[in-house]
Amino acid sequence: MSSAHAYVTDPLPGSGALPPRAWYAGSSADSLSLNGTWRFRLSPTVDAQDESFAAEGYDATGWAEVAVPGHWVLQGDGAHGSPVYTNHLYPFPVDPPHVPTENPTGDHLRTFDLPAAWPGDGGAVLRFDGVESCARVWLNGTDIGEFKGSRLPHEFAVGHLLKPAGNVLAVRVHQWSSGSYLEDQDQWWLPGIFRDVTLLHRPAGCALDFFAHASYDHTSGLGTLRVDSDVDGRVTVPELGVDVATGEPVSVPVEPWTAETPRLYDGVLDTGGERVPLRVGFRTVVLDDGLIKVNGTPVLFKGVNRHEWHPRYGRALDLDTMRRDVELMKRHNVNAVRTSHYPPHPAFLDLCDEYGLWVIDECDLETHGFVEQGWRDNPVDDDRWTPALLDRAARMVERDKNHPSVVLWSLGNEAGTGRGLTAMAEWIRGRDPERLVHYEGDLNCRDTDVYARMYSDHAEVERIGRGLDGGPERRRALPFILCEYAHAMGNGPGGLADYQRLFERYERLQGAFVWEWIDHGIEDERFGFAYGGDFGEELHDGNFVCDGLLFPDRTPSPGLVEFKKVIEPVQLAVDGPAATVRVTNRFDFRDLSHLSFVWSREADGERVREGALPVPPLGPGESAEVKLPEPAADGLWTVRALEADGHEVAWGQSVSAPTPVPAGVLEARPVPDGRRITLGPASFDARTGELRSVGGVELVAPRLDVWRAPTDNDNGASWQGGERLGLLWREFGLHRMRHRVDGVEPGDDALTVRTRVAPAGRDIGLRAVFRWTADERRLRLTVSVAPDGDWRLPLPRLGVRFGLPGGADGPVSWFGGGPGEAYPDTRAAARLGRWTSDVDALQTPYVRPQENGARADVRWAEIGGLRIDGDPAFWFTARRWTTEQLDAAEHRGDLVPGDTVWVNLDHAHQGIGSQSCGPGVLPQYRLTPSPAQFTFTFAARD
Repeated sequence: MSSAHAYVTDPLPGSGALPPRAWYAGSSADSLSLNGTWRFRLSPTVDAQDESFAAEGYDATGWAEVAVPGHWVLQGDGAHGSPVYTNHLYPFPVDPPHVPTENPTGDHLRTFDLPAAWPGDGGAVLRFDGVESCARVWLNGTDIGEFKGSRLPHEFAVGHLLKPAGNVLAVRVHQWSSGSYLEDQDQWWLPGIFRDVTLLHRPAGCALDFFAHASYDHTSGLGTLRVDSDVDGRVTVPELGVDVATGEPVSVPVEPWTAETPRLYDGVLDTGGERVPLRVGFRTVVLDDGLIKVNGTPVLFKGVNRHEWHPRYGRALDLDTMRRDVELMKRHNVNAVRTSHYPPHPAFLDLCDEYGLWVIDECDLETHGFVEQGWRDNPVDDDRWTPALLDRAARMVERDKNHPSVVLWSLGNEAGTGRGLTAMAEWIRGRDPERLVHYEGDLNCRDTDVYARMYSDHAEVERIGRGLDGGPERRRALPFILCEYAHAMGNGPGGLADYQRLFERYERLQGAFVWEWIDHGIEDERFGFAYGGDFGEELHDGNFVCDGLLFPDRTPSPGLVEFKKVIEPVQLAVDGPAATVRVTNRFDFRDLSHLSFVWSREADGERVREGALPVPPLGPGESAEVKLPEPAADGLWTVRALEADGHEVAWGQSVSAPTPVPAGVLEARPVPDGRRITLGPASFDARTGELRSVGGVELVAPRLDVWRAPTDNDNGASWQGGERLGLLWREFGLHRMRHRVDGVEPGDDALTVRTRVAPAGRDIGLRAVFRWTADERRLRLTVSVAPDGDWRLPLPRLGVRFGLPGGADGPVSWFGGGPGEAYPDTRAAARLGRWTSDVDALQTPYVRPQENGARADVRWAEIGGLRIDGDPAFWFTARRWTTEQLDAAEHRGDLVPGDTVWVNLDHAHQGIGSQSCGPGVLPQYRLTPSPAQFTFTFAARD
C-alpha cells in the first residue's frame, strides 16, 4: 500500500471532518440530496487506480452505475463482487491495524448543479450518513478528507469549493480498513455508500449544535426545558406558551413522554439565520433503588435487537421500511429496541420518538473476533485506538442526544474489556449525565449502570432476580436485563413464556431483548433467500444470519406472534364455569381507558354469542375480576382487548376446553380375505397389517414416527457444551428407523398389529401395539408404545405418520390450536377454535427448511376426505413432502411438492428451546421415552 493510502490502516478515525453535532431534518436552511445514480468503478486493491478520477473533467462515461444509497456487492448481478457473512470471525487475517492487499475499492462519481434558488451567501456542509468502511472524499478536485466509522455521520465544510454548475463529487470507498477491526458485528460485510449523502446550506447565524434538555418531575407534573445552543437564539413551544432564550430553563405543566404515551411537543429553535424544528418529549431517566426508572416508575423492557436490513438493499433502508418496522413492533406489543450493534439511520429514532419505543442506542463497535486469541491485541485495550473509540462515542451521542426515546447509551457489543471502553463511558457520562450507560461484556460492571447478560438460562435468571448471583458489590446493586435472549433462529424461540414469568415476578429483572428482529436473507433466484456460503465465501457461518422474528420480506414469523402473546400488556384470565375474567393491567404507565373489551362464546367451534365487556380503567399494575354476561358450564369463552381501530392487543380463553364426543364401543369383526383383511370401512394388508383404505379413501399405511427435520435450535451451536439433540438424534439413527412386524392378529373384535421400531446399529427401540377396532363407518386406532433398551436421549416426536396419495386438495379444517404453528414451549399464542386452511398454508417457510407447521391441542381434523378425532388431543401436521425430504433441503427452493400429502398425528413433541445460541429445552418440555397410549378415530367425510 502506498503512503498516499496510509489512512486506510491508520487506527485514527480520519481527518478533515467537522466536529459531530445533533442531526435534524426540515430546517429553514436549503438542502440538496445527492442520492441517486452515481458512476462506479471497482478495483481489486487500494493501489490499483490513481486519483485522477477525482479531477474536474474526468471522463467516466465507460464506468458502471450504482444506486446511492446502496452496497455495490448487491448491485450489478455479481459484477461488483459478492456479500460475505461471518458471525464473529474476521474474513481477513487478524493483524491489527493491517488489512489485506486484496481490498476491494469502489470509486464513486457524481456531478451535480446547485438549484437556481440556492443562496449565494453563507457556507455549505457535505454530510455522509453512512459509508462502509473507509472513505476519502474530493470535491471539484480538492481533497477534503477521509473517515471511518461506517454507521456514523461525517460532515465536511465545502462552501468555498462549490460552483453553480458542474460540481464533481468523488468518493473512494475501501471495503477493509483499520475501522473494520471495530466493526465485527454479526452481519453481512457490505461495502458502499449505504446511507444518504446531503449538501446542506449553512447561512450566516445558522444553528450549529444544540442540546434540548427536557426533564420531567413526576411529583409536581412539571416539565423543564433548556436548550443549550452553540449559537444564541430563542426557543418557542407554542402549545406550552414557551418563548425563552437558549440556555434559559423554563418549567411548565406537561404530559410526559413514555414509550406507552409518546407525547411530543412541537417547537422551534430560531438562531436568526436558521429555524430548526424541535420535537420535545419530557422525561427523566435515573438509576434509583437499584432500578431503571423513567419519570419515577420502573420500566419493564419487552424488546428486540434490530439490525437494519432489507432483503434486496441490505442496510440501505428507506423511510417506509423503517416505519413498517416500527409499526410491526407496536402491533406486536414490543416496547423497546436495542440498535444492534450501531446507531441506526437517524430517521428511525424520529419514528421511535413518534410511535413510542424505549431505545438502547448502541455505538458502532464490536471486536468479537479477538475472542479467538483470548482478546490479545484487542483494540479497546490499546491506546492507539482510543481516539477512534471516543470519536465513535461522540458521533453517536451528539447525533442522537435530542431523542426522548433514547434512554440508555450502549458502548458497543462483544468487544471484551479495556481502557478504551472506560474512556468512552467517562466521556459519555460527562457529556450526558441524564441517561444511563449499558455494556454487556464487563461482568464487573465497572463502566455500566446496568448488569447485562446474553442468553442466560431460566435458572440463572431466577437466581439473579432473587439476588443470589453474587459477584462484585457494585453489580449486585444494579438492575438486570438480558440484552440478548430467545435466539429467534428458525423454528422458535422456545421458552418465552417461562422467561416472562420471571421478569414479572422479580423487580430486579427489567426485561430482555430478543435476538433479533429480522432474518438477513438476501433475495436470490437460486435459493429464494440466500445466506452465508451461498456466495462462495471461503469463511462463513451459514444460516446463522437468519435468526429473526421476521422473515426477510418482513412477514411475521410464528416466533413474533408468540412473543406478542407472551408480552401482551393486559392479562385476561378467563374462568368459563364461573363466567368471570380477571383483568390485569401490565402497562407501566397507562391505564386501560384506551381499550375496549369484547367477549364471545363458542360451541364446537361455532360462535354462539358475543358482546361488549365493561372493564374499569384500571391503572398500571391493578387487577379486577369482571363478570361475564352469562354463566356457562360448557363451551369456550374468549375475551379480547382492542384498540380503537380494532387492533387486538391481548386475548384470553377459558382454561376448560371441550372434550371429544366418546366414540362408543366399536365391535366390527376383522374378516380375512386372502391378501386383505376387512374391518368395518377399512382394508388392511393381511401379511403386514398395514392399513390401505378407510371408507374408500386410499392411504399410505400409518406407521409409528419419531423423526422430525431438526430445527436450528435442535442442532444447537458448535461452541456450546452439553447435548446438541439434532446431532445426537442422527448419531443414534433416529432419522433412519427400521420397522419390524412381529405379529398380525385378527381377533373377534379387533385387529392387533405388533411392531418394533429401531435404528440400525443400536440396541434401543420402541415396541408398539396397533389395536384397530371399527363399526360400519368408523375406524379406531389405539397405539400403545413402550421404550425398549437404555434410552439416554429424548425423542423428537411420538405419533403416527400416514400418506394421502390423492394430494388432499381442498380445505383442511381442524378444531384445536391455531391459526399458526405451535410446539410444547411455543404454544402461548395457539388459540383454541375451529380453523380452516390448505396444505400449503400450513407450512411455515423458514429460510432453512426444518420442522414446522404443527397445530397444537387438536381434537379433530378433516383432510383429504377423512375426519380424524383424537383422544387425547393431538399435534397435527400435513405437508406435500416427507420429513426426510424436508430434512435434506437447504433452501426453500429445494422443497418440491409431491403427489402425496404426508400427515403426522402426534401424541407428543419435543420442545423447541433456543439452543441455536441460547439455552436448550426446559425439562418440562423434553419428550423422555416412556410408556404411552393414544387413540385416533378415522372416518370418511360425508
